[in-house]
Amino acid sequence: MLIRKIEKFLRRTGMPATKFGRLVAHDPRFVLDLRNGRIPRPRTEKNVEHFMNKYEESIHAG
Repeated sequence: MLIRKIEKFLRRTGMPATKFGRLVAHDPRFVLDLRNGRIPRPRTEKNVEHFMNKYEESIHAG
């Protein structure tokens, strides 16, 4: 599930959920809504996964 991946990402990076939502979906409530059962569109899900991968790559490269 996407929300599990996001929760792990947030714990690893220390990023607040609202910042993540703003960066990924331009919606600070994005993670909260997912926690409450929101189902993202397939394209949104791909964008989220892409963001998390690129963010972690940049951390490890820097």
